[in-house]
Amino acid sequence: MHFPAVPTMLIVFTSANLTMRYTPTGWYLPEIADAYYCLDPHVKMDFASPKGPNPPVDPKSVVDWVNDPDSMHFMNDTKVQRKLAHAIKLQDVKVKDYDAIYYVGGLGAAVDLGNNTASARVATEFWQSGKLVTGICHGPAGLVHAVDRRGKSIFAGRKCTTFSNDEERDANQVEDVPFLVESRVRELGCIFQQAPTLGGSMVVKDGRLITGENPASAKLLGNTILKALTGKTCM
Repeated sequence: MHFPAVPTMLIVFTSANLTMRYTPTGWYLPEIADAYYCLDPHVKMDFASPKGPNPPVDPKSVVDWVNDPDSMHFMNDTKVQRKLAHAIKLQDVKVKDYDAIYYVGGLGAAVDLGNNTASARVATEFWQSGKLVTGICHGPAGLVHAVDRRGKSIFAGRKCTTFSNDEERDANQVEDVPFLVESRVRELGCIFQQAPTLGGSMVVKDGRLITGENPASAKLLGNTILKALTGKTCM
């Protein structure tokens, strides 16, 4: 794969602000923050979500990661806040403008991105155009309807990771989501990988598909994407 000197990436956020149990949710802060500051300024990034501007952050992630410098920087970064305020509606995304796509996690991603026709169209078009397709934690829920030119899931026969069923149960979140992301990608043929310890970092690259397991994996995922796009590293 050959990419331009400054490649462009579309960052996809959830627009859902409630789980299936009606508790507050949204996109999970460190899963974008730690990757974002690894990729910036080497990669140009635009933001998108199903509903467009101002996708909701999971309030608990802000509290839980208050001591994470990248997370706090992200919340107070004026450039980032402008990008969030002007997030593109997924239905309006022009795939030809980008080299890669990144699906941010958070329980909300499983709630709305896992059954969103615009997301399915965009993810499929990215894959079929030979671009880099990536996601973290619950973010790969947005990829479950992506298919190759033969109509086969992009997960079929490929190694991948997502937030694991073990982590879902440990966090008492099974009833918060419409489906368990690990179970779904396994059903689609993914050769599932997970960290040996609960909550540990795991990133899996299988060709153009790059996935991260959980918040602890965000910086390593960002670094893996950066290396694939530019040959550079941030770690």
